[in-house]
Amino acid sequence: MNIVTRPRILVVGAGFAGVACVRRLERRLSPGEADITLVTPRSYQLYLPLLPQVASGVLTPQSIAISLRRSRKYRTRIIPGGAVGVDLRAKVCVVRTLTDRVVDEPYDYLVLAPGSVTRTFDIPGLLDHAFGMKTLAEAAYIRDHVITQLDLADASEDPAERASRLQFVVVGGGYAGTETAACLQRLTHAAVKRYPRLNPALIKWHLIDIAPKLMPELGDKLGRSAQEVLGRRGVEISLGVSIAKAGPEEVTFTDGRVVPTRTLIWTAGVVASPLIATLGADTVRGRLAVTAEMCLPGHDGVFALGDSAAVPDLAKGDGAVCPPTAQHATRQGRRVAENVIATLRGQPLRPYEHKDLGLVVDLGGADAVSKPLGVELRGVPAQAVARGYHLGALRTNVAKTRVAINWLLNAVAGDDFVRTGFQARKPAKLKDFEYTDAYMTPEQVREHVERAGPRQV
Repeated sequence: MNIVTRPRILVVGAGFAGVACVRRLERRLSPGEADITLVTPRSYQLYLPLLPQVASGVLTPQSIAISLRRSRKYRTRIIPGGAVGVDLRAKVCVVRTLTDRVVDEPYDYLVLAPGSVTRTFDIPGLLDHAFGMKTLAEAAYIRDHVITQLDLADASEDPAERASRLQFVVVGGGYAGTETAACLQRLTHAAVKRYPRLNPALIKWHLIDIAPKLMPELGDKLGRSAQEVLGRRGVEISLGVSIAKAGPEEVTFTDGRVVPTRTLIWTAGVVASPLIATLGADTVRGRLAVTAEMCLPGHDGVFALGDSAAVPDLAKGDGAVCPPTAQHATRQGRRVAENVIATLRGQPLRPYEHKDLGLVVDLGGADAVSKPLGVELRGVPAQAVARGYHLGALRTNVAKTRVAINWLLNAVAGDDFVRTGFQARKPAKLKDFEYTDAYMTPEQVREHVERAGPRQV
């Protein structure tokens, strides 16, 4: 007896791209047309651009963790785990679940949106002593850690220990690094008033980047404006400089300076998820090479988008690829959903094209720089645009309300500078949060799939 099954659509990743794709599929496909499955270790979508505000206590973690189960049209099966390998020939995705089981998930259509991980280099001590700013757990942990340094410095009678606990180093002059340094500097500046034994002049923030300019995508004028804002707050900015080595109590810069510190935050860019390397497909600077329709050449029914795919930027032309931003990822997710549906129904696919709407950088308080539609803004107007953009980009009304209330409460009542201690006894450095050693090689994927044997379809 022949059993007719519905086509299986497997989406990997619950970032901006993956969630936008799943939501569009749920709205446009009838329940009988296809089964939709989402592979993600978490049952929420993280609104990454606001992570620095969680680290600084302006927002609560829950406010930017947007539940995947709130949709009224929700009917997607969620597999709680991470995709660690893909066999394109067998049409199988290998998933490591939260209980560390390795399971095979067959598919008919595959949407790869695994996102990115923090880019690191072979710098002695970096993975062992640096914090990242890529996950909700990291942001919450960094807040606890920074407040802990103030507590311990206040309790210490050793001037050298105080100096190392009250100096903070952020590496990366892009949006994440600049906003992280700006928001956390405001946290320590406000918190030190509650520590009468501490001299505020001892608190020093360092922002360094190997690039010659701060946030070059903003242009020279806005980049300088952001630099001036941070300079007025006492943040020491060093450009053309990186880390030579990192230790538990000090960091050595490439210009020879040695900074005593217990806090090194690494935000020097991202790279495509290690999952991409398991496919054995062509890449462009580590990102999957795809067509303008976001199809993987030579593999019917496989789509890739977001940070892990080199999607041609047709609006710019000249061989440009879309930058790894939430703005592009969300729109790519919707377009991929439409193209998956078109493939199912035998209709032509449409290419992705979107003109960048601009950039916003929230420096905390009334300070911001923004460039909406090419218009350069600073100060309160820029802050209004930045926060308006974030509220508009948040996916649910509940999330919008939570964020808006958090902003209002923080502006009116300030912060209590409480550290939770939830993760005080767990590993907490850069290498511990993103699990980049969990992925298989292409050979391991093939061996695993073959060993598992034929599957019932």
